Amino acid sequence: MKKFLFLPLLAILAMAASVATNYTVDTNASNVVWKGYKVTGEHAGNVKLKNGSLTMTDGKLTGGSFDIDMTSITCTDLQGEYAGKLVGHLKSEDFFGVDKYPTAKYVITKAIPTDSKGNYKIVGNLTIKWTTKEVKFNANVSENAGVVTATGKITVDRSEFDVKFGSGSFFDGLGDKTIYDDFDLNVSLSAKK
Repeated sequence: MKKFLFLPLLAILAMAASVATNYTVDTNASNVVWKGYKVTGEHAGNVKLKNGSLTMTDGKLTGGSFDIDMTSITCTDLQGEYAGKLVGHLKSEDFFGVDKYPTAKYVITKAIPTDSKGNYKIVGNLTIKWTTKEVKFNANVSENAGVVTATGKITVDRSEFDVKFGSGSFFDGLGDKTIYDDFDLNVSLSAKK
């Protein structure tokens, strides 16, 4: 009888020992670099984070989310008027419609460790405009002195989020004006307790 009472008590103690800790993303110490591709080249820039959090359990990433401020899009490979025109176009209804949809969001649904060096396969839901899709990517996560850092490259197929301008998936005969559907978000997060 004592053995049967001991096992549930042991299970409860084991669960209590696994405490999830939430870390708040420091938006000033974190950044997102975007890169888009077209037939004739590429463009890149930054976009700011509004907020975010990462959850660690027993030293392993177990969850988290972050919100991207789509109104903060900048361009780093063009200057002056050309940069302004590109940013204005990206913010317009042709692309991300930031007046209606000022925030994009990523929510981790699974964080699967792939080795003992902090590498993970991340599975989660990305929301851009009114559409939410599952997006997977690889990331590296480390925890040191109460700070969690996480880096990863998310490749997004914009055609899945109703971002159609210049897409060969929707329009024929674009030639060298074609803008490829995939773009990258290089995410670097720093989070504290």
